[in-house]
Amino acid sequence: MNETILIVDDEVSICQSLKAILVDEGYQVLVAGSGEEGIKAVSEEMPQLVLLDIWLPGIDGLETLQAIKAAHPNVLVIMMSGHGTIETAVKATKLGAFDFIEKPLSLDKVIIMINNALNMVRLEEENVLLKQKVSHQYELTGTSPVICELKEMISLVAPTNAWILVMGENGTGKELVARSLHHLSRRSHKPIVEVNCAAIPEELIESELFGHEKGAFTGATEKKRGKFDLAHEGTIFLDEVADMSLKAQAKILRILQEKKFERVGGNKVIDMDVRVLAATNKDLEKEMEAGRFRQDLYYRLHVIPLHVPPLRERKEDIRMLTERFLEDFAAKEGQTVKTLTGEALSVLMAHDWPGNVRELKNIIERLIILTPSNVIEASDIPPLYMKGEPAFIPAPSLAVADSLRDARMDFEKQFILKKLEEHDGNISKTAEAIGMERSHLHKKLKSFKVVMKEEKD
Repeated sequence: MNETILIVDDEVSICQSLKAILVDEGYQVLVAGSGEEGIKAVSEEMPQLVLLDIWLPGIDGLETLQAIKAAHPNVLVIMMSGHGTIETAVKATKLGAFDFIEKPLSLDKVIIMINNALNMVRLEEENVLLKQKVSHQYELTGTSPVICELKEMISLVAPTNAWILVMGENGTGKELVARSLHHLSRRSHKPIVEVNCAAIPEELIESELFGHEKGAFTGATEKKRGKFDLAHEGTIFLDEVADMSLKAQAKILRILQEKKFERVGGNKVIDMDVRVLAATNKDLEKEMEAGRFRQDLYYRLHVIPLHVPPLRERKEDIRMLTERFLEDFAAKEGQTVKTLTGEALSVLMAHDWPGNVRELKNIIERLIILTPSNVIEASDIPPLYMKGEPAFIPAPSLAVADSLRDARMDFEKQFILKKLEEHDGNISKTAEAIGMERSHLHKKLKSFKVVMKEEKD
């Protein structure tokens, strides 16, 4: 316990008895004999709490309270008085006092009051930290032009009730955008409820979305609230909306149009007030042309479109993303933050990340876990696969060998690379051809600093 308490009272005996009991409780205690001394002590020592007497020589307690709260509004002040009146207590409260206690003091009551006051401060500080953490959690990382443009659009549309369609490849962060939109909206005090449209079986879609009454069907042993019910006055996030069946799309469209529904097996009409966010990794116009997505649902959802760019279009953000993942993982596990060498970062920057930010995050977590050192080298990075590009990128040529061992390693490397090329980059076939275990070949390539980009079947 590191809290400091200042006692401001001209009665020495009261100061001594209060100080003794507060020190026993683990607090650091300061004493001042007048209002002027108390104001000075607050400015110099910044105590968390002040026990302030009403009747003081010089300026009185109320004037001292006013001066303290004007200069340091976050300092808690508990007033003490042997001649207190309701009028004085009300005035002290209006001036910012946390509480008012009468003399003669009950030391037990003083301790309880102080503990309550400081517990409230601790909770407020935790709340501030939690809000900062939440804000950080929903913050898009990066300063590239495309991300800055996306952030600007989010800040512009988030406070509205407009329905938004978030589009982008897998792993780009569409869910993060949706949660950021909710967090910055006027509905942030209410829940955001996610519906994974691809994961709900067609026969359960109505029960999941609208809920059901007890006994509505076999297995319905109790009443259940649906997703739209849970999201009332908040936000519903329809993730992978293009993966719904046409039948499910029709049910979604009906509830979005009517803004009311009935639970399965029930007859009570429930009004719905939700903001709708949807996300997809598919081209909905092509899906409509192919007859896989309803045109009327598309126009219902496509009020404001937001495009989340793939990582290959914002490679300048890889450094910031990597640093954030390193810091987040260290904080989560209570470990020292690891760092990447410039060469290691260059390897990451050279990759086009078909799995986008999700792929980068997974690679960083893997490196943190499997790299014993606090510094991650380029040689620690596993093979990075990529479609449509050469099967491997050889490391810079080795220097002329100075020993038989170096010459043997150089020959082994060139031999393996040649065999890989002959087998079109297929590690399994290459390993079989040269009589080596596949896992052993992976280790060899890693030791040669060869970055694999695609293993073709």
